[in-house]
Amino acid sequence: MKKVAILVPETAIVAAIADPRYMFSAVNQFLSSRGERPLFDIQLVGLRATVPLNDGLFSIHPDLLLDSAEKFDLIFIPALSGDMKTALELNRPFVPWIIQQHAEGAELASLCVGAFLLAETGLLNGKQCSTHWLFAHEFRQMFPEVNLQDGTIITEEQGIYSSGGASSYWNLLLYLVEKYTNREMAILASKYFALDIDRSSQSAFILFQGQKDHDDAAIKTAQDYIEQQFQDKISVEQLADLVAVGRRSFERRFKKATNNTVVAYIQRVKMEAAKRSLENTRKQVNDVMFEVGYTDSKAFREVFKKVTGITPLEYRNKFNRVLV
Repeated sequence: MKKVAILVPETAIVAAIADPRYMFSAVNQFLSSRGERPLFDIQLVGLRATVPLNDGLFSIHPDLLLDSAEKFDLIFIPALSGDMKTALELNRPFVPWIIQQHAEGAELASLCVGAFLLAETGLLNGKQCSTHWLFAHEFRQMFPEVNLQDGTIITEEQGIYSSGGASSYWNLLLYLVEKYTNREMAILASKYFALDIDRSSQSAFILFQGQKDHDDAAIKTAQDYIEQQFQDKISVEQLADLVAVGRRSFERRFKKATNNTVVAYIQRVKMEAAKRSLENTRKQVNDVMFEVGYTDSKAFREVFKKVTGITPLEYRNKFNRVLV
């Protein structure tokens, strides 16, 4: 039997504790209904006997306290809520325990922004990781040695797993069900929970907001110009001249401040405008393309799919409320 721990951190998101328990308990039930033995021994592990969450609206009673917990095969680190630095301080006692468990052979899986607590252990340094797209910049600032994968639903490296934002963690749960059981059981679970079993990207859900949490006034000026004039053809030279900075220095400062190249930033702003138009109007794809400053339909579609993971038409069909 595989021993599975689901941590109950302070400030955790309730669903990120309940959902993995529900998934693996359901798999046990599926196995039992076939006359097979349940595979997973699932335990909630916390720092105290009662953990109030959501400002006391909910309370979770862990099965085990951290200092009495045994050796596990798989440990889930649920998503945290609120200020991440505060959440990490409150949950610091988990850090050495997670490190020790991994050293003794346990696999680790972070759900959504549970990646912050996993990264705090140092076990992700030099490795790939996913988290919620909205927290990507903050994550990179706090953990620069981790290779954060933008838009990725699942990462796996040396027995350490992570998932993208919000409901993306269901795909990691299915992935682990398949790993610990088989494809047939994962498909059964996907049907039971009505999940798309092989969704691999959260790109279609990402809102590009432009990284402005920096102190470089010249780069902010350039960002504002891009966002106001996105429908025009904008060159790197034009932006460098606008802020009176040499091109090489401008490109270097822009990448440092925004974590994007100038060209990539311009593309993302244009694609965000295209997404809004596809979501809220009846305009044809080519009309949207011209509005955001593209004249080559092939280039527009390639960039759009690179950013969102789907074609403009697929995006409109997925998100347009006007056409429903």
